[in-house]
Amino acid sequence: MIKILFGVLFSLLSLNAQDVYANFFVEPLKDAALAFHAGGIVKEVRAEVSSSVKKGDLLAVLANDDIKALLDVAKAELANAEVEYKYAARDYERQQKVRHLIDEARFDIYALAYEKSKTALELAKANLTYREALYKKSMLYAPFEGVVYEKSVEIGDVVTEMAPKVVLKLQSRVERKLVLEFDQKYWQDVKIGQSFRYKVDGDEKEHRGVITKLYPHVDKQSRKLHAEVEVKGFAAGLFGDGYIETKK
Repeated sequence: MIKILFGVLFSLLSLNAQDVYANFFVEPLKDAALAFHAGGIVKEVRAEVSSSVKKGDLLAVLANDDIKALLDVAKAELANAEVEYKYAARDYERQQKVRHLIDEARFDIYALAYEKSKTALELAKANLTYREALYKKSMLYAPFEGVVYEKSVEIGDVVTEMAPKVVLKLQSRVERKLVLEFDQKYWQDVKIGQSFRYKVDGDEKEHRGVITKLYPHVDKQSRKLHAEVEVKGFAAGLFGDGYIETKK
């Protein structure tokens, strides 16, 4: 009987020996510090702290009437270039058909006009693309669905292109990741796909997750390795601990 009890105890100790202790912090799965890529005066701010936004939502706008006017000019110039190219191409095609009846100098006049109109059209297209890019830089869009958790801009603030200022911070709405920290001596034992059972500080409920990422280096100061477990619903900034189940 005693031998059986010792055997069971040894088995339990062996099982626990295969569990690797790890502590963790809860972080957003996605986190972005948003800034304008242009300089100017802030004209609109459409998001506040705790605002829920969807990918592509317009969050803030710089005063851009001058940029918009130049964009409209570029559109008009492109339309004009398209018309000139259309008629220059027609003239050139007609002259090609009767080229054997006219002298080279006359034909070259039409050929030159055609080539110039083609080049002007390409320049107009490039200019429009450039003006559209400048116009888009005066607007700040949400790069993913999430919630704004910090705002550091107001209408009338000045931002500069040379020293971009973070105006809004955005994090994923409910998607989170546990960033685990564990002893470096287990670098060969911990693998992606292993289970992690854990508790968040202040909550006695035990949760389970799966390791989705292993960091490829050891922290030089703490001599710890890191891994990630994707979860949902926890507030960012919470911490806790648990055990990685490394048994086969």
